[in-house]
Amino acid sequence: MAIRTISRLKIPSLLLKHLSVSPLPSISSTLTSSSSCSPSWVPEFSRSSVRDVRWYHDGRPRGSLWRGKKLIGKEALFVILGLRRFKDDEEKLDKFVKTHVLRLLKMDMIAVLNELERQEEVSLAVKVFWVIQKQAWYQPDVYLYKDLIIALARRRKMDDAMKLWESMRKEDLFPDCQTFTEVIRGFLRDGSPADAMNIFEDMKKSPYPPEELPFRVLLKGLLPHPLLRNRVKQDFEEIFPDRHIYDPPEEIFGLR
Repeated sequence: MAIRTISRLKIPSLLLKHLSVSPLPSISSTLTSSSSCSPSWVPEFSRSSVRDVRWYHDGRPRGSLWRGKKLIGKEALFVILGLRRFKDDEEKLDKFVKTHVLRLLKMDMIAVLNELERQEEVSLAVKVFWVIQKQAWYQPDVYLYKDLIIALARRRKMDDAMKLWESMRKEDLFPDCQTFTEVIRGFLRDGSPADAMNIFEDMKKSPYPPEELPFRVLLKGLLPHPLLRNRVKQDFEEIFPDRHIYDPPEEIFGLR
């Protein structure tokens, strides 16, 4: 009976061989041997042949690592590969979007957008976003805009970033502090302080409480432009009266 049960557990044949040769001892013999100094009973096969047994994985998924893995659907994965394949050919790319991207379900389309952002394919992600915006199930979401705008600003694609910015504002959405900071930093990096000031004015209209970081990034970037910097400095002192601003000597920046 015991051998039948063990055989159902798919124990290697080598263990079954030793089990059949060396049966389990009776209860009385076990109780008798327990009084000696030797440890509890150990099967005979464990001493000589366990080292020769090779345990193997049967290929089935194991534990929470498998269940927690986020998988992308086959159609979504096919679309991602196709978009990356035709990204340098605008005509083929537009045709692929019409024939395959528009066929995706809502969750697959969102998955494609997120995966393209993760792979730093920002231009393709923006193209997919414009497709999502035209869907009947689309609802304005500031977080869809946020990741794309920040990614474009960090790659100095400010024209594309501002198209998304204008679309976001038309939907009455206001970005958070991080988005304001990255866009202001992007314009200052490109040498466009006037555009950075426009974003600053837009930030002052935001319904969310202001934070220090975008102010300080703007104050640092406007050091070569004292008139614009003084305007930002006055607003900073009014909003944050307990904070201090470091003003470096003017000769360091060649202002004298």
